[in-house]
Amino acid sequence: MVVYSTLFIKLAVGILFLVVQINIMGKTNLAPISVMDQVQNYVLGGIIGGVIYNKDISVLDFIVVMLIWTLLVLVLKVAKEQFSSVKKLVDGKPLTLIFRGKVDVALCMRSGISASDLMLKLRSQGIYETSSIKKAVLEQSGQLTVVSYEDENLKLPVITDGQVDEAVLETIGHDEDWLDQQVKDKGFKGTNDVFLAQYDDQKLSLIGYAGRHR
Repeated sequence: MVVYSTLFIKLAVGILFLVVQINIMGKTNLAPISVMDQVQNYVLGGIIGGVIYNKDISVLDFIVVMLIWTLLVLVLKVAKEQFSSVKKLVDGKPLTLIFRGKVDVALCMRSGISASDLMLKLRSQGIYETSSIKKAVLEQSGQLTVVSYEDENLKLPVITDGQVDEAVLETIGHDEDWLDQQVKDKGFKGTNDVFLAQYDDQKLSLIGYAGRHR
């Protein structure tokens, strides 16, 4: 009976820390948007699963381990929010595999995307020719986002999380000097103050970290 009561307590502790981490990290634990989110899920599951059935690990030891893991996750989250270099290192960044119909073969190879993998991802979206693609981006989650020449009204993200997408700038026919001027004209000190900037119908709309819309 003691064994089952200990098992119950460990399960309860595991669920409690799972809820805490979901509230800390947001819903990315439930729907991972980057490789690191998925790794965190695997590690958390491994810790809980490995400890629950191990009689040599006490409930107190289990709590200490979960506290350490939660602290590490929190530190990593804060570091990614404060330093863009850490975010790029941990989560990576979107990679433009196809631009204006031309495939970046070297980038595909470095990303582990073979020609057959690339075409499979395109066919799953109903696209059979790379020449019809304006831009194809490999997201941090491994998904491929495709913008075709037919998508005239699609809003393109010029700035995300304070980072400028140079490929999008080239697509819309502008440079960083133009973008910096637009950002300042709308009351922002620089691109680092912009949470999201979208270009649509010759207009640039910005959303700041403070929630300001311009």
